[in-house]
Amino acid sequence: MTARNARGSAPLRLVRKHSQQAAESARRAVTDRAMRPAPKPPEGIAPARTLAAHARRTLTGATRVARWAQAVGTPSKVAAEEAAEQLGVTSAEIVADWARARLAGLIELHGGRARPGWRLRAWDSDDGAVLRGWVALFDAWSFAHPAPETQSAETVAEVIEAMPQLLALLHLTGGPVREPVLLDILRQRVAEIRTERCEVPYGDEGLPVPGGAGPVRADDAALPGLLDWALTAFASVGALVRAAEGEESTLTPLGHWAVWTKIEQICVAAQSPAGGNIEAPAAAMLRGCAGLTPRPARAEYRAWFAARPTAGAVAELLEAARGDDALLRGLAFEALRVAGAAGEQAVRGVLGEPVLRPYALLWLAEQEGVDPEDAPGVLSREEATWLWVDTAAAVADHGEGRLLVRHLDSALQPTVPELLAEVRAVGHPRTVQVLVALAAAHPDPALAKAVRKAAFEVHVGGA
Repeated sequence: MTARNARGSAPLRLVRKHSQQAAESARRAVTDRAMRPAPKPPEGIAPARTLAAHARRTLTGATRVARWAQAVGTPSKVAAEEAAEQLGVTSAEIVADWARARLAGLIELHGGRARPGWRLRAWDSDDGAVLRGWVALFDAWSFAHPAPETQSAETVAEVIEAMPQLLALLHLTGGPVREPVLLDILRQRVAEIRTERCEVPYGDEGLPVPGGAGPVRADDAALPGLLDWALTAFASVGALVRAAEGEESTLTPLGHWAVWTKIEQICVAAQSPAGGNIEAPAAAMLRGCAGLTPRPARAEYRAWFAARPTAGAVAELLEAARGDDALLRGLAFEALRVAGAAGEQAVRGVLGEPVLRPYALLWLAEQEGVDPEDAPGVLSREEATWLWVDTAAAVADHGEGRLLVRHLDSALQPTVPELLAEVRAVGHPRTVQVLVALAAAHPDPALAKAVRKAAFEVHVGGA
């Protein structure tokens, strides 16, 4: 099955090219979640505060190297050695912590230099941000601890696809499970995956073996080693612990919580609208309005503008849009619609900033009365792709996986391979996290595998 057929016959398309696109996609992620009460965690799932404390301990090294990197930029080999000396750890630990910090969204690369992600700034005060960061790392476990290069890439992909079933068993068991049992289940699941792909065993003469299971593939002997790799990888991100003898594995409280949230298909953390929006700074006001539907949000924006000079309010919104939270970026330009022509000069002034340019172009087109449906040249293909990734980052951070899957249909590219190629080329700092989240959420194994492969190639290429 091709990636395109897996999605259905309709081509990918840019559904709506106007300045509200990103804000509406991100808002749907929040309001859709807010309309449904979150299911109560079952007995045995630790409280969010306890889980966040576990996540902070798990990511202590990543947080430490992220804070250090704020001042020095992207660690080169020399910088890694300098960090190791200053932080009292080995260079290898710095490299591993650097990778975890990137995968967890604690640091992002912009123009070859590192800068703190929004989660790092909220790390000590926002348990929800901590848990979202840890889940991003959990979803990217095979990047945080890559498989041995000597192993078959196909078999590694099969093990990655099979691991959710093993995690579900560990979760439902509630206690330690012997690793020989996990190996048996892994073998069964890999066999099912191959059957689902309609692999037909062939005999020595090149003819199909009727009803036969076929010979054991040479790389089946690698499954015990790959199970050891996968369990070690999940242990490295804090999702499970292994007995000293290596014979049993048990999910940690974080692991139980993560598997439960995946099973229940709910958002990792809730984000409640805050009160006092009129007196709040721009970023806090936008967060407070994120859960509102468009009409009440617009009334809040008007009241917020009325309480301060327009020029200062426009500058404050643009500063909020420069941050690392893509949800706030989309909402900031939605709020700027209230300013109208009074904000035009300031918005034109940010056209040279790649992060804001797509939003600014669409906002200006709307102000000039251009119907984006009749003006496909408002954004270049690269700018439209960048905006797609930025919006996907907002949905990944604040919404559910099914909304991220739905966002796939708003892409400009006609096929998934073309989308992945162009997404990789635009160099958005959240590309890896977006692709990992999409791969984790998409129900089609073939498409998820292709997206996961693209994410890995971006991660390795940008390391």
